[in-house]
Amino acid sequence: MITPFSIARLPRIEFGAGSIKKLPGLIARYGNRVLLITGQRSFVESPHWPALLNALEKANVDWAQVRITDEPSPQNVDAAVQEFRGQGFTAVAGIGGGSVLDAAKAIAGLLPVGDSVMDYLEGVGPEKTYQGPALPFIAVPTTAGTGSEATKNAVLSQRGPDGFKKSFRDDKLVPEYALLDPDLLASCPKPQIAANAMDALTQLLESYVSIKANLFTDALAESGLQAVRDGLFAWYENGENAAAGQANMAYAALLSGVCLAQTGLGSVHGLASPLGAFFPIPHGVVCGTLVGAATRVNLAALWERDPNNPAWRKYARAGDLLHDRHFPSPEEGHAALLALLDEWTERLSLPRLNVYGIQESDFAHVVTHSRGSSMKTNPLTLSDAEITDVMRQRL
Repeated sequence: MITPFSIARLPRIEFGAGSIKKLPGLIARYGNRVLLITGQRSFVESPHWPALLNALEKANVDWAQVRITDEPSPQNVDAAVQEFRGQGFTAVAGIGGGSVLDAAKAIAGLLPVGDSVMDYLEGVGPEKTYQGPALPFIAVPTTAGTGSEATKNAVLSQRGPDGFKKSFRDDKLVPEYALLDPDLLASCPKPQIAANAMDALTQLLESYVSIKANLFTDALAESGLQAVRDGLFAWYENGENAAAGQANMAYAALLSGVCLAQTGLGSVHGLASPLGAFFPIPHGVVCGTLVGAATRVNLAALWERDPNNPAWRKYARAGDLLHDRHFPSPEEGHAALLALLDEWTERLSLPRLNVYGIQESDFAHVVTHSRGSSMKTNPLTLSDAEITDVMRQRL
């Protein structure tokens, strides 16, 4: 018997090298005025930017631009909404990394409404029910990590001792289109490749072992893990197989977003929220530096308290997939998985937590704020001491 499951709304997906050329036509489907949300430099300094603007001009589509220079804050979103509300925009296109897509998603949701995003952030403000409508939103990732192009979440951050990292989420915020062109990944610097790729890997692994995983998401997560195996270092090392690596990682990141939107995540992302709020540590770095330690702590807790949990077998299967071989026992698969995660963390030069000013004295404060939605779908409930151990291993 197949256990019943539900799959939430997904965007229409356009995937393939050169597919950026489809963007002007997709924008024009919705009208003649688009708000373009980009990063600071990468895309706008590439040949793709003038080509896009020329195509929009030929299609008689007017445009305005917002640049996102860091992980987006509620203030960034509110400022853009106040500046551009009432100007007749018919669509929003976000072209950039996860921060750009999250900001664009929130802006598209609020331009027709005019409210502050603080009204909708989980666990922060009044948590009003979002009624919409959102403007049609087209997501064009230029990195391969967050999978934001496939989710209803707009993650916003306010950094500082009393900071937060919270989501504005609703099915109405899901992009109309996710346009994935692996060619756009060619200019990513190595530190960004490392952080984003390990974010995608973490999302695939956490979705795979989530308490809400199902047969559908398992199939996608396994396919994504294989794509990471085949693509990460081909892209990172920029050799003759770089283009194939970019395609594999764009595909893996997309699947990671599809999966997390259906299943939730786990302890790494539970910790990523407060760590990213309280300290200037990029989200992908948190994931990359903690995924090995978190997997080790989860496996120890499963062995001690719940060895019949499906995650016990799935972690072994993940070891098989990432090594492209079958290990005779779950324990050997687990050992191989942990060794690989540790090896990749070092090979990709992912920094330890102390590089960002995090100290052991900060752990209790982080743990207190770590039990949000992601921690609730971890394969089992971890104690404060176990969560602390995850951070201590990477201090």
